[in-house]
Amino acid sequence: MRIAYLSTFYPFRGGIAQFNASLFRAFEQQHEIKAFTFTRQYPDILFPGETQYVNDSDKVDAIESVEILDTINPFSYAKTAKAINAYSPDLLIMKYWMSFFGPSLGNVASRMQPKTKVLTILDNVIPHESRMMDGVFLKYFLKQNDGFIAMSNSVKDDLLLMSNSEPNVTILEHPFYNHFGDKIPMNEARELLKIDPSKKTILFFGFIRDYKGLDLLIEAFKELDDAYQLIIAGECYGSFEKYEQQINAVPGKSNIHLHNTYISDAEVPRYFCAADLCVLPYKSATQSGITSISFHFDLPILATDVGGLKESVHHEKNGLITNEASSDSIKESIQHYFDKNLKNTFIQNIQASKHEKSWSVFGDKIIDFADGISKK
Repeated sequence: MRIAYLSTFYPFRGGIAQFNASLFRAFEQQHEIKAFTFTRQYPDILFPGETQYVNDSDKVDAIESVEILDTINPFSYAKTAKAINAYSPDLLIMKYWMSFFGPSLGNVASRMQPKTKVLTILDNVIPHESRMMDGVFLKYFLKQNDGFIAMSNSVKDDLLLMSNSEPNVTILEHPFYNHFGDKIPMNEARELLKIDPSKKTILFFGFIRDYKGLDLLIEAFKELDDAYQLIIAGECYGSFEKYEQQINAVPGKSNIHLHNTYISDAEVPRYFCAADLCVLPYKSATQSGITSISFHFDLPILATDVGGLKESVHHEKNGLITNEASSDSIKESIQHYFDKNLKNTFIQNIQASKHEKSWSVFGDKIIDFADGISKK
């Protein structure tokens, strides 16, 4: 099959680019594929992080792509569609995670030649943080697609809620990331992070945003004894002040190790290999790419029962799901995990599932689904 893949690729950084690179590599093993990406993904004023681009310390898969689409320049929409049509793909794949991309991606999709099926991988349908025009942009975008890959049941439910017609949709779980390299010994990882090698170690990893519930985890940690330590690793989108105040109020705050910055790919292994448990204390969610990183490093997960998290974190098998998104429930689940010595059992179950959660299997399922849908 001849595939055009329009989304975030190198030189952009972050989880979306990592996902796309991994799937691109899986597709190219059996198909002809060409990547198309942005000249401008977000205007700087809309991007709350430090930078959208990779730097010298990032360990990235530099997928060769056509840098062509400017999300806020409508003249580039026709130019992008023309370039993709010149490639003459059987399938156009895109990735959608927020309504800001609805006009640009939707317009490009609407200009595809009749033979090209349009398929979008949906991370979210309804955004975590609402903005004006979300609904208008979303509904316009959805109409331009022939089919959808939903990354969780909750995403599918949102799609059905927001669609005016019955969409072609299937659910596929996020594959395990495999581009961060191999595990390193725990003692070595803890030495690199300069943390106590003997403590029960909890990890919060990824961009810090309000819906991800770091405040709940800090409150839970406040009630744990001195046998525990917490690593917070990730760049904050917005002000970190409220978390700083929380940390300062923790009696054992010396056991909280803060790395409030973007974590390069090369540094990722030390964080996951230093930890005994990764915690996703989310207040809302659809799914999370952090699960795929954690499971790659054989690290069990504790997650709140929101959105589609429990579709990949299976309670008492590869992790734990809390009763509710509250600090008390998170604290009790952390204690249960360590008191019952669940780590080794969960690791065995994670390892047993790795083939099914590979990128090659994921890519094959996408192609099978695309073969079975019709052009609108």
